[in-house]
Amino acid sequence: MATKSLKARHEELAENHRQLEILNGGLFEQGELPFFKNKIAEIGEYPLRPRKLEILQINVGYMCNQVCEHCHVDAGPDRKEIMTRDTMELCLEVIRNTGAHTLDLTGGAPEMNPDFRWFVEEASKAGIQDFIVRSNLTIIRSNKKYHDLPLFFKKHNVHVVSSMPHYTRGKTDKQRGDGVFDKSIKALHELNAVGYGLPDSSLRLDLVYNPSGAYLPGDQAALEHDFKRALKEDFDIQFHNLFAITNLPIARFLDYLIASENYEDYMVALVDAYNPSAVQNVMCTNTISVSWDGWLYDCDFNQMLGLKVASKVKHISDYNEELLNDRDIVISQHCYGCTAGAGSSCQGVVT
Repeated sequence: MATKSLKARHEELAENHRQLEILNGGLFEQGELPFFKNKIAEIGEYPLRPRKLEILQINVGYMCNQVCEHCHVDAGPDRKEIMTRDTMELCLEVIRNTGAHTLDLTGGAPEMNPDFRWFVEEASKAGIQDFIVRSNLTIIRSNKKYHDLPLFFKKHNVHVVSSMPHYTRGKTDKQRGDGVFDKSIKALHELNAVGYGLPDSSLRLDLVYNPSGAYLPGDQAALEHDFKRALKEDFDIQFHNLFAITNLPIARFLDYLIASENYEDYMVALVDAYNPSAVQNVMCTNTISVSWDGWLYDCDFNQMLGLKVASKVKHISDYNEELLNDRDIVISQHCYGCTAGAGSSCQGVVT
């Protein structure tokens, strides 16, 4: 298990252009697999266009207390990219005036941004219907200054979405590091104790599952059933929904695929599992992603590849929802991950 990000290790895959070279080369360049743009053109969806904006996703920084082997953000303790309060102020102005109904704060570990609590307090006043914070759970147990996060989340009616690779210690720790499972279980107990995840509670607690290896996730409903049964029986833990997300071949997961000699097989599996009915509901059609420094992207995955929106409006400081809705969505071969099987988004399956 790595203890530093690709960037801190000066690996070539820390560079966006190198990742894109790989995604555009190999089996695609040789003509053995179809480029994603050609695949969606078969159903008349190229260029891919946005629908009404529903979700504003803001990445407040790449700093994290974990270094997970599958992380498409390449997050870690050594990542210093952090959203400033000035950029948060620009985001707040947009949040107050957006037509989107969901605000989704992510990272890294978003709680590690020094202005995180201030931002949550201010954003919670904006009247957004669904206010999501993506927490990795272990942050709650990592340091005393985070121990009150469950109560803080409750105070501001935050919808907590938390990563939970598996309901067993072995598979979780293999993907996220030794001790992660036990810390996650303790954090879930604390969230349950203040009302999160209980059947009739309005305090939403959802978990996110993504595979630990070079394969696609199973059926989301079946996985949710297994997680709920195991976590309730073994630890008396409850939660609302499970989101099954496909690992995209970006950053550390791409590095894992290449190192394990699974890259080509994985891309073949994604292409073979392509589901045209998932294309219309991929998250880039109803989401805008904002980076820690205020640049705008079609999705969080494009953000990590440095693929800014194809619009005159490229930064939060120039935000114009009407202009942004009139754009073509930027795509590449990683987009097969969002259209494989039942489809995949930050909110789980899309079909």
